Amino acid sequence: MSQTQWTQEKVFDLFKQPFFNLVTQAYICHRTHFDVQDMEFCALLSIKTGSCPEDCAYCPQSGHYKTGIKKESLLDTEQVLSQAKQAKYSGAKRFCMGAAWRSPPRKDFSKVLDLIKAVKSLDLETCVTLGMLDQEQAYALKEAGLDYYNHNLDTSPAYYSQIITTRTYQDRLITISNVVDAGINVCCGGILGMGETRNDRIEFLLALLTLPSAPQSIPINQLIPIPGTPLENARTLDAFEFIRTIAVIRLLFPKSKIRLSAGREQMSKEMQAWCFMAGTNSIFIGEKLLTAKNPRQNQDIQLLEKLNIYAPKMVEKENGIG
Repeated sequence: MSQTQWTQEKVFDLFKQPFFNLVTQAYICHRTHFDVQDMEFCALLSIKTGSCPEDCAYCPQSGHYKTGIKKESLLDTEQVLSQAKQAKYSGAKRFCMGAAWRSPPRKDFSKVLDLIKAVKSLDLETCVTLGMLDQEQAYALKEAGLDYYNHNLDTSPAYYSQIITTRTYQDRLITISNVVDAGINVCCGGILGMGETRNDRIEFLLALLTLPSAPQSIPINQLIPIPGTPLENARTLDAFEFIRTIAVIRLLFPKSKIRLSAGREQMSKEMQAWCFMAGTNSIFIGEKLLTAKNPRQNQDIQLLEKLNIYAPKMVEKENGIG
C-alpha cells in the first residue's frame, strides 16, 4: 500500500490485529527490504547542553524546569572529534550531534558547520538536531556535508499542545520542509508513553506519512520520566502496545530505518528483541544519549549475539581511529 492510501481507519485496523499476526506481517515486510540479521549502530553526543528556552514536557534540558542539568557551552572541535573517533571505533555508522537550542544562534552556527566537516572527515555519516531552521541555514548545513537532520514531530497534532507550548506543530513542519528542500535526509520520529492515546499514536504516524517525503530514519523513543519535568509521574506505556506501534511503523514505512532510541535502559532484553523482530534495525550505542542513560555496549553485543544479529565490527585502531 502506498503512503497516500493509509487512512486512520486502515491504521487502526492494523493495531487491532492479533499481536502475533501483526508482528509476523511486520517481520515479513522488514525481511523483504532489509537484512534482518544486520543492526546499524549510531552514536549521539550533546554538543551544547542545558538551558533550552523550549518547554517540552519530557525534556530535562528545558530551562523551564529544575532537573539538575547545568548549562554548558558549545563543545570545541577536539572534544567532539574525540567522541566521534570513539564512536567509529565502537562500530557506529552515523554520528549525531544535538544542541539545546530553539534555533541555532548566529554566533555558534558557523562552529557547527565546522564540526560537521570535521566529523565527515572521519568517514562517518553526520546528523544534527539544532531546533528550528530557516531555508538559509538548511542550505548551509547541506553545503557543509550534512547527511541527516533530526527534527521529531514528537506526538499527534491534537496532543502536541499538552507537551509543548513554545513551538507549534507547524513550526516543526516548516523546518522539515526546509530540510527536504535543501536535499538533506530527514530523521523524524517521536516519543511514546507521554500520556497519549492509541488514536494519538495513529495520528502521529499519519502526520509522518504526510511529510514532503518519507523520513529516511525514524527514531522512536520510550519516554524516560525525568524528575522535575511535568511528565515525571507518567505511567509507562504497555510493552506490547509499544511493540505493536513499532510493527505498524514498519508496515507504513517499509524502506525507512527504524531506530530504537531513548528508553532502552528501561526495556527488558525480551522487549527489545520483539522490537527488533517487529522492524527496528538501528540502535544508539554509548552510555549516554544527550543526558539520558543508555545500555552499555557490551550488553547490546551480548543481546545481539543471542539473537544471531550481526553487530558492526570495531574499527582497527591502526586505522587511526580511537
